[in-house]
Amino acid sequence: MSKQLIIGDIHGCYDELQALLDLVGPSEADEIICVGDLFDRGPKPYQVHQFFTTHPNTHAIMGNHERKHLRASQGKTAPALSQIITRWQLDEHYKAVLAYIETMPLYIDLPDATIVHAFWEPGVPLAEQREHVLVGVKSGEEYLYDKYERPWYELYDGDKPLIVGHRDYTGVMKSMIYQDRVYGIDSRCVYGGALTGLLLPDFRLFSVPARKAHWFKIRDRYVKNGM
Repeated sequence: MSKQLIIGDIHGCYDELQALLDLVGPSEADEIICVGDLFDRGPKPYQVHQFFTTHPNTHAIMGNHERKHLRASQGKTAPALSQIITRWQLDEHYKAVLAYIETMPLYIDLPDATIVHAFWEPGVPLAEQREHVLVGVKSGEEYLYDKYERPWYELYDGDKPLIVGHRDYTGVMKSMIYQDRVYGIDSRCVYGGALTGLLLPDFRLFSVPARKAHWFKIRDRYVKNGM
């Protein structure tokens, strides 16, 4: 029976991705799914892109960082510093990454769990969830905050467990499990935390430590060099 390994926000942390895969040891038949934010802010966005476009049975959901890259490339918004750095890192490969981002779905619905990047609005069917809520842009978070008095994950009403990334809900760079219904697996690898994976159908957590706080070093180096 094949399994699914759901991985939190990778953010270009390719070495930690490989360490997590070595730890879990998925078979060729197992699916590898990232909750989004694959490339931005980390040291090896190209290698992450290559893995997800050449390895069999890999999938990724659109995160807020992917959405920012698309919108910036379309002239709909100004690129943030992390998008500018990632574009420079990818260089001639950037167009291929944008093309891959355009194929990313907003959610993946598996037999044992539903996967989205960020948030969920109660009372709304999966197919009718708002894009800015699922992806986790600022306006989506503000919408939920203004409409509901409790955190969104306490109100989750889907018919199966929900797996998300985007946010460290523990404040200590760990995964969150809320009543065995919502699994938050962004443990802030690119900031020096860890990369976390959740193996289905057993809902078993795996984690590998970050090799360093990548984003701060990358940001400071590029700023120092006159970006």
